[in-house]
Amino acid sequence: MERFAAPWWLPGGNAQTIWPALVSRRRSPAALPPLRRERWDTPDGDFIDVDFADPPQPGAPWLVLFHGLEGGRGSHYVAAFAAAAAAAGWGFALPYFRGCSGEINRAPRGYHSGDYEEVGWILQRLRARSAQPLKAVGVSLGGNALLRWAEEAGDSAAAVAGCVAAVCSPLDLAAVGRAIGRGFNRLTYTRMFLRTLKPKALAKLVQHPGLFDRQRLLAARDLYDFDNVFTAPLHGFRDTDDYWARASAKPHLRRIRVPALVLNARNDPFVPAASLPQAHEVSRFVTLWQPPHGGHVGFPGGRFPGHVLTLPEAVLGWMRAVH
Repeated sequence: MERFAAPWWLPGGNAQTIWPALVSRRRSPAALPPLRRERWDTPDGDFIDVDFADPPQPGAPWLVLFHGLEGGRGSHYVAAFAAAAAAAGWGFALPYFRGCSGEINRAPRGYHSGDYEEVGWILQRLRARSAQPLKAVGVSLGGNALLRWAEEAGDSAAAVAGCVAAVCSPLDLAAVGRAIGRGFNRLTYTRMFLRTLKPKALAKLVQHPGLFDRQRLLAARDLYDFDNVFTAPLHGFRDTDDYWARASAKPHLRRIRVPALVLNARNDPFVPAASLPQAHEVSRFVTLWQPPHGGHVGFPGGRFPGHVLTLPEAVLGWMRAVH
């Protein structure tokens, strides 16, 4: 994956990001296998939903996928990872962050990039169901939260997950926030995220009147403003700057004590290459893959119209090699 090169017909990080997200679901051979859903009650009186595809044989490994911002079963990478898990004979579990499964959650909170306590609770529940150690992947926001769990868990992480992988994750949230809030990124990616984040936040306000200032939320034009009104105060942070500083995984990568893959394309449109960790900033358990191409959760491959199987096949190959 360090030598990954995108097809000639998809030049640049934006094309390698947008094509997989918008086109690959119609063009790719990666098909989402049948999933069954479970609803779990959370310790704080709320709920989350988890989708499962059971392995063909008992005792097979489980791949757990933590989705990205506003992701879910409709995301192209979910289908790709689920298809790769099925091809490997593994089980597949897709936990949804609060409010992302198609039904608004009950509690006066949502989810965020540093939600490591939620990730830990989910992994512990899944671990109790299987004698096999879990193999966990987090995509974008989900990858940062997964790494934050591994950092906080330290030596105890290996008893829960055999290995973890973070794909295209915003490890330095301030750098990513600045990048996604400018120019083309602001007009495309920021607008796309706010299109679903704002209605969910307003639905939360109907559930819990007075939770935040409605007019300030409506006036938010980027993720910095949105996080200042909604994400930060609802999850115990002083403001956006406090949230982005405390939730970022990059400053704590030396604390990881479980095999961890950190994969970021250097042409990701909103994860600046200059913000990516270097070898001296991580523990010996961490493997860094930073190919020049791939975009944000793209890594398209093959002749036109291409496919998105290169990414999950490479990640599962690494997982087999380390555990």
